[in-house]
Amino acid sequence: MALTEVLSHDRLMDRLLVLAQLAASRYDLPAAVRVRLINLSENATYVVEDACSDRRWALRVHREGYHSRAGIESELAWSIALKTDGAALTPSPVAGRDGAFIQSVQAPGLPAPRNVVLFNWEAGAEPDATDVAGYEMLGETAARMHAHVRQWQRPAWFERHTWDFESSLGGTPLWGPWRAGMGLTPEIEALFERTVELIGKRLERFGKAPDRFGLIHCDMRLANLLVDGQRVKVIDFDDCGFSWFLYDCATTVSFFEHEPRVPHLIDAWVRGYRRIGTLSSADEAEIGTFVMLRRLLLVAWIGSHCETDLAQSMGEDYTRGTVPLCNDYLARFVL
Repeated sequence: MALTEVLSHDRLMDRLLVLAQLAASRYDLPAAVRVRLINLSENATYVVEDACSDRRWALRVHREGYHSRAGIESELAWSIALKTDGAALTPSPVAGRDGAFIQSVQAPGLPAPRNVVLFNWEAGAEPDATDVAGYEMLGETAARMHAHVRQWQRPAWFERHTWDFESSLGGTPLWGPWRAGMGLTPEIEALFERTVELIGKRLERFGKAPDRFGLIHCDMRLANLLVDGQRVKVIDFDDCGFSWFLYDCATTVSFFEHEPRVPHLIDAWVRGYRRIGTLSSADEAEIGTFVMLRRLLLVAWIGSHCETDLAQSMGEDYTRGTVPLCNDYLARFVL
């Protein structure tokens, strides 16, 4: 394939499916497995199903250029440590026949190999977005993970993104500039600009002291959590990195930050968190800033990931729905 060829979305997905099927052959799986796409976000995730039983695995094909191999190894190292140390229930990666968790797979029609990781399938269901008791469990889970990372000795080669103001809404945005969000008018852009400025100033004052800033999941939205009886499982650590611990709270209400029930859910998360960890009143008072940071970061994500079903389902409505949140934030939060 010529390096200048630009693939349509459908052609790209066809070729990624072929790559996923080739990747499945790298593992000691049953001969008759079926591979089908279940999610497209930063990466393409497939379910691998044994046609002769009910056994399943999750296969993740990484987006080109988003994480280095060392970055993926770092993600797996923390996820495994959380499970081994009893801090959180996380999916177990499956080693290929060569003993490596990360497989580099080339497929016809794609310009470069892709990194692939296979995980054992985890039972459970996405949490109920209206379940206050469930949000208390999410707060407890986050507190255990934060306590773990404060004492965990990271490998010397550990490498993950930093999700601070600059890399979210500032000059080096990992998910693209917020100004590229869908449906921005001059009036909305001006409102967002004032909101971003206030967020930046408040976060600068909040600071990055070790008790406030460290390695976190960074994407604990409901789609990345599974409730299995009385247990909460945390999946998809692809965006884990260095950020404020309270950002994990904000991500639990991703894509529905505007709903009236959100304050009650956040209060429940805080109650659960305090059963395990310490959360000062000053920290709790800043949660609204992190919710607003996340909301505008998702405006940017939607604009830069318009090929995904999730971004298309949110679209301009999500941008317009952000306007009253900005107005409320500017009215309630001052310097």
